[in-house]
Amino acid sequence: MKFAPAGADHVRNSRLRSVRQRRNRRTTSTIGENERGPDVACKAFGYCERGVTMSAIAKGAAVPCRSITTEEVDHFHEFGWAKLQRFVDWAYVGILLQIARERMGDDADSNEGKSSGTGTSYFNALFTGGLAHPELRRLIEQVGKNAKVLMRRRSGIGVRYYNDLFVPKLPSSKTSKHGGNGPTAFHQDFMNFGVDRTGGMTWWLPLEAYGPDAGTMCFVSKSHRMGVLGDFRTYGAGDVFDVYPELRDLEVTAPMTYELGDVSVHSHLTIHGAGANITDKPRWAYMLLTQPADACWNGAPSPNFDSSDMKPWQLLDGERFPMIG
Repeated sequence: MKFAPAGADHVRNSRLRSVRQRRNRRTTSTIGENERGPDVACKAFGYCERGVTMSAIAKGAAVPCRSITTEEVDHFHEFGWAKLQRFVDWAYVGILLQIARERMGDDADSNEGKSSGTGTSYFNALFTGGLAHPELRRLIEQVGKNAKVLMRRRSGIGVRYYNDLFVPKLPSSKTSKHGGNGPTAFHQDFMNFGVDRTGGMTWWLPLEAYGPDAGTMCFVSKSHRMGVLGDFRTYGAGDVFDVYPELRDLEVTAPMTYELGDVSVHSHLTIHGAGANITDKPRWAYMLLTQPADACWNGAPSPNFDSSDMKPWQLLDGERFPMIG
């Protein structure tokens, strides 16, 4: 499938409408309507369909996620993204969902203060701080090992933790004090992170089963091969397709459909976007950002870390950016 976007309105609305019409009958968008949804995985917050109990997780006996496959690695390098089916154990998804609801409320809009970071019309972002949580740290470190395999650096360079966030997209039909209830314009992540080299990835984990109506992501396949395409805030009234019309020659995926435990991972050079959440519930998601272990700060300001005591080209290391793979 190829789309030929004519501008921001077309990208954010028309592009997704036909896909939704084709797929919404067979896609479950909310947990309560799916017999395999998170209410099964964590309703009592003690059982996962895979037979993993919370006590087993607390003892470190459960494996947070599976290993990535050779086919998934090849797909990522070919297209700039990959969908990893049944990647994270459902019990860990349940932990994340419980923490998110405790911190943000059932409406995903009751957290105190402003939304963290940028792109607040896209989602209500809240830093998770998963490294301080023993169970979540095990998940983060297991993902880090997979990120090293996925990065495929011949020098054997490892992977560092960069950030993790809850990123619920709120219903577009409701007002929101934190924003986060609009579509996500097509953009590239790289410019937001203040690093000097490629290799960074975004691991995107929905905390419920979702389809296109919830505002799931689309990817511009092979766009990672075009290099750095600028900050989306510099595009004016247009979008990345107006600034780089050659992107229209590439395939744009349909919005993803995720079952519980599925993850998508994309390069920070891959163009991606999402429609609005047209359901009446939040689209809960968790996002983990990883960087290559040799990444350095490029001197540019970043909302993601305090650089006041740093020097340009300094290695991102120490307790703030620990090795995880």
